[in-house]
Amino acid sequence: MARSVIALVSVAQVVASDLADHLERRGHDVREARQPWEAESLLSAKGIDVVVVGDSLSQAEGRDLLRRHGGEGGPDFILICRPADLVDKVLALELGAADVVESPLNVRELAARIGGLLARRGRGAGELVVLENATVDLRSAMVMHRSGTEDQLSPGQVALLRLFLASPRKVLTRDDIIAAAPAENADAFDRSIDSRIVRLRRKLDTETITTIRGAGYRFDPPTQRAD
Repeated sequence: MARSVIALVSVAQVVASDLADHLERRGHDVREARQPWEAESLLSAKGIDVVVVGDSLSQAEGRDLLRRHGGEGGPDFILICRPADLVDKVLALELGAADVVESPLNVRELAARIGGLLARRGRGAGELVVLENATVDLRSAMVMHRSGTEDQLSPGQVALLRLFLASPRKVLTRDDIIAAAPAENADAFDRSIDSRIVRLRRKLDTETITTIRGAGYRFDPPTQRAD
């Protein structure tokens, strides 16, 4: 699948850096424009999926970009506004903004909103696995912990997790694991299946993968908590 393209227009530098890093690690192509004329050139080139307009631009300038480049066939716009700008928020939504978020903002939440827009466009949808203390995006091999921290899975760990997901509540023998998810180079000095399972459990912070003594390993999907 082609990489989704996200444009960050006049987003505060610290936020833009964190957000770009967050999105790029999930396989998206991030492009930045600091000035209105740079934004005009970037958006006129087409091929942009989502535009995030920061509050370094005036709300009028942001709405002007939305009028010219949004709408049918154009990118989805997310405008960042200050909490007191209720009128500006309503105007942006009436002009067709896909979302309006208030500053100061949480980068992880904004990235999730962008992901939701891409999914509705049929682009960039992740393969999400929800565990007790973390959510795993298999497509980007990212583990997002409830604490807000993140971990990256290795290709071998992704293969191992996919194997367990494909066989819930089934005991997998060591031979099953070696055949379907062989050790990778990173495991060259320790090819023990036990060690691979321990490392995966630790990275996922999960107890869903259990050792069945003398038989193998079993994945028991977590029970979803009622909110």
